[in-house]
Amino acid sequence: MKRSTGQDREKTRHWRPATQAVRGGTARSEWGETSEAIFLTSGYAYDCAADAAARFAGDQQGMTYSRLQNPTVEMLEQRIALMEGAEACRCQASGMAAMTAALLCQLEAGDHIVAGRAAFGSCRWLTDTLLPKFGIETTTVDARDPDLWKSAIRPETKLFFFETPANPTMDVVDLKAVCEIAKERDILTVVDNAFATSALQRPLEFGADIVAYSATKMMDGQGRVLAGAVCGSEDFIENTLLAFTRNTGPTLSAFNAWVVLKGLETLDLRIRRQSENALEVGRFLESRVPRINHPGLPSHPQHNLAMSQMDAAGPIFSFYLDGGRSQAHGLLDALELVDISNNIGDSRSLMTHPASTTHSGLSEEVRAEMGIEEGMLRINVGLEDPQDLIDDLDGALKAVGL
Repeated sequence: MKRSTGQDREKTRHWRPATQAVRGGTARSEWGETSEAIFLTSGYAYDCAADAAARFAGDQQGMTYSRLQNPTVEMLEQRIALMEGAEACRCQASGMAAMTAALLCQLEAGDHIVAGRAAFGSCRWLTDTLLPKFGIETTTVDARDPDLWKSAIRPETKLFFFETPANPTMDVVDLKAVCEIAKERDILTVVDNAFATSALQRPLEFGADIVAYSATKMMDGQGRVLAGAVCGSEDFIENTLLAFTRNTGPTLSAFNAWVVLKGLETLDLRIRRQSENALEVGRFLESRVPRINHPGLPSHPQHNLAMSQMDAAGPIFSFYLDGGRSQAHGLLDALELVDISNNIGDSRSLMTHPASTTHSGLSEEVRAEMGIEEGMLRINVGLEDPQDLIDDLDGALKAVGL
């Protein structure tokens, strides 16, 4: 099925990511609107029956049905692809729809994957619970050690799947090393880049094959809509992913796509300022809590690696209290400015207790394997004045005896 082109992509590929975030993929109607239009339509009309047949045969450019194509969604897909440096992108209804589609579209019974052990709770559910139902086995490894990826490979290994930085432990994966191991054995790599986005980290430049996103996070970045995206080669997107998404229907709405398009215009500004704020807050917390996981701090064991493949460390990090769940919940309850919320990537500062929220569906054994303790808290630092955040955290720490 041929897709509309909007801009001449070859003429715009040389633009840098910040420019692509504002201009990439724009397709104007005959009205010449400056802001992208929202096309709230489920279907499309044809001038004649022959045109309908030609579009369904893939011989004529144009839209057929919004489960497959929509002008607003297509603008977002082209913009994300250009920012990522990918040949193509398909948007999905949510981040987890993107992760599920990126895996299931290319796996079948008898296949094996290797996955990073530290991951978002729902991603671990995919690898640990859903895939085995279809006869697909997973080996989880400490993703920080490239040798473990190599030793986990079997003859039937089809792909590597990991996050970097990982949620919520902030483990950093050596993108170049792990992707090279995969390429040597014709294994595809699927990287969840939601914590960084292409504004801070571009996994394709290090050899990754597929990059998947929760665009709900930094791309929208203001807590408004759900969205997801999968980027890769045109061959993968059109000949492997498309059939899965077309027929299973994890479709992104035109309205949500428009909201994310607006979010992308300020992504570079927001994520860099939030990274600066998070570093300032992290320095404060480092002196007050027993342990902290912040890749931007020299104390992080993978600080040098993180800074070699990221432009900044991002707005999210985690830390530990020795008093377990009761002390962690006590700190959350004592906050006055920072909201208790399981979301991340928002322009507002948010904090959650992963063991009782985002990762509560996992067994204690799996949480222990991942490094998620009862005293762990994860914070998303927003655009507020960092000193106000520090004052709020200072009061909450004092309230729990720290």
